[in-house]
Amino acid sequence: MKAKAILFLATLSLTMGGVVYAQAPDDCNITLSLFAEPAKAKNYEAALPHYEKVIAECPKFSLATYQYAERMFKHFIDNGDKSKVNDLIKSYNLRLANFPTKTKEGDILSDIAQVKYDNGIGSKMEQFSAFDLAFKKDAENFTSPKSLYTYFSLAVDLYNSGEKDLQDVFDLYDVVYAKIEKEESDLASKLTQLLDKQDSGATLTSKETKYLKAYETNLESYGKVKGSVDGKLGQLADCPNLIPLYKKDFEAKKTDITWIKRAAGRLSAKDCDDPLFFKLVQELHKLEPSAKSAYYLGKLAEKDGKPGQALEYFNQAAELETNPSDKARVYYSIAENFRKKGSSGQARSYYMKMVEVKPSAGIAYLKIANMYAASANNCGTTTFEKRAIYWKAAEMARKAARVDGSIAGSANATADSYEQRAPSKTDIFSENMAGKTISFNCWVGGSVRVPNL
Repeated sequence: MKAKAILFLATLSLTMGGVVYAQAPDDCNITLSLFAEPAKAKNYEAALPHYEKVIAECPKFSLATYQYAERMFKHFIDNGDKSKVNDLIKSYNLRLANFPTKTKEGDILSDIAQVKYDNGIGSKMEQFSAFDLAFKKDAENFTSPKSLYTYFSLAVDLYNSGEKDLQDVFDLYDVVYAKIEKEESDLASKLTQLLDKQDSGATLTSKETKYLKAYETNLESYGKVKGSVDGKLGQLADCPNLIPLYKKDFEAKKTDITWIKRAAGRLSAKDCDDPLFFKLVQELHKLEPSAKSAYYLGKLAEKDGKPGQALEYFNQAAELETNPSDKARVYYSIAENFRKKGSSGQARSYYMKMVEVKPSAGIAYLKIANMYAASANNCGTTTFEKRAIYWKAAEMARKAARVDGSIAGSANATADSYEQRAPSKTDIFSENMAGKTISFNCWVGGSVRVPNL
């Protein structure tokens, strides 16, 4: 009797109401292969009939089930079958439930939110809440440029419809922009290592070449999204909106250090010339003398036409600042201060400090490129040598484009322009300079190799 009970319980654990709840590994191998083999060959019509059996009988057997399911349902949706949208969302949730350790939660939740948005599921507030949940649960793995833009775009739409406060939009802008800059910095750092290896004359492996292309593509995407985020914010963040907003809240918020920093930072970024900015800086310096207050005092000194005093404040800010993006901004201000005074060598050193702390700061390379080009007449004894500096300028402009997608278009156009000013093939031939190295004895230093014909 006891043996029969055990047999009954074992049978019950496998089946209930005709639905199979578990299968032996060999059976799951067969079940999965019936789905996965045609799916792998992109024969989704043949794969689809076997999918339900896999998730019903072997939901935890293989991560490949959900990887192929995602591709399959996206294929059907892209070809007009909107009935598969809920199936796609379900497959994401099943992956999250059955393979949590092999799934990045922020990535999957943002994918679900994006699918809902793309297919008009729910109200704008419900769509925003789905992105908000994904970001707050796992911001580290919420990395899709498209989804970061949609997340912020929905917040602006909700403000325009009266469902969100303007301050909420600004707060989210700070968060999303910081996230984009972090991803850019991480990618640019990896890219720069490969570019430096390439520039040293070493040959990249096939894997490294693949990574280099991926880093450049992703940086370009983030650059475009950063521009789109700024564009979406548009006139909401212009001085006529910012000044009344911060004036209204100043008395109530003037002891809130986070609010003061953000308000001063936004007014500084937009160059809002208003007494409110001075009041904010004074409060900031009183509450927490810091890198930021020193930086803003430097900006005020610049506006007052006191570059020497501004430089002192900027140097204080650089020493105190720990946040990489903010430190980069300070170095940029110092570099610009030197550049405007004609101190090109010192300017370059601070532009390079900028990219040390923020590798995606392509503007620094572009500024150096422009300084190189402007020095053409002072860097060489012959016309050929003087024009050769344009190769070095173009090289630096190309680097700006590769690390910073947001300025890639203008940086590449600048490089094209400089290359056109460099010696032509005819010049190289007539001067017999092909393959030779030209050294620069001016502030630029270094050398360039003349292209072979």
